[in-house]
Amino acid sequence: MEKVFGLIGAAVGHSFSKNYFDEKFFRDGLRDHHYELFQLHKIDELSNLLADTKGLCGLNVTLPYKEQVIKFLDDIDQAAKQIGAVNVIKIKDGKLTGYNTDAAAFLETVERWLPSEVKFNALVLGTGGSSKAVKQALSTLKIPYKLVSREEGKADFTYEQINADKKIIKESNLIINTTPQGMHPNTETMAPISFEHIGKDHFVYDLIYNPARTVFLQKAEMHGALIKNGLEMLHIQAEKSWEIWNS
Repeated sequence: MEKVFGLIGAAVGHSFSKNYFDEKFFRDGLRDHHYELFQLHKIDELSNLLADTKGLCGLNVTLPYKEQVIKFLDDIDQAAKQIGAVNVIKIKDGKLTGYNTDAAAFLETVERWLPSEVKFNALVLGTGGSSKAVKQALSTLKIPYKLVSREEGKADFTYEQINADKKIIKESNLIINTTPQGMHPNTETMAPISFEHIGKDHFVYDLIYNPARTVFLQKAEMHGALIKNGLEMLHIQAEKSWEIWNS
């Protein structure tokens, strides 16, 4: 019997996941395994997808549905419940169980990347599902953080506030973009942050992996910052998804 896995999101054409799993299935001789991209214009379309897709065993979840998908689940892993966002769904015997691999994957990459001797203060751009996972990882690492949002009242700061008070950016030596700003195909966009006080002591992480160097990362690097994109994190997430689906 064929086993189908896939990715749900509002825009999935840019995703690397299909190529990653197609190559994995081919390499491992899993000819009856398939990975598909499912574009959903709204999360309620998930019900028809579940009913119409034979052999569906697991899903990855991307923007903007990591929080909205929770209402469709029969069960949710404790870590995902604590974070408040789901990016992996296991489907077995008609039952949907949600998990979150974002936090663990982000934590793993950050531990490898950041020097242990430096004390960090983080600024997290965005307040969505990915931001929730990043917050969890930073808490585990005991790195204090502040959130930034376009909307007043949704985070510690608005972009206007951090751009007006340059001390905030200057003293936040770890800056993480969790928003979709700059992601393919809208590669010219970026979170509206001033780079005037970003320098060689800054570490700037963009969860986006397509393109590999977003405008956000390019500008940060031009000002001397050390930069990292989300590709390594995505590889780790993919393998953790596979472990969940086969557990």
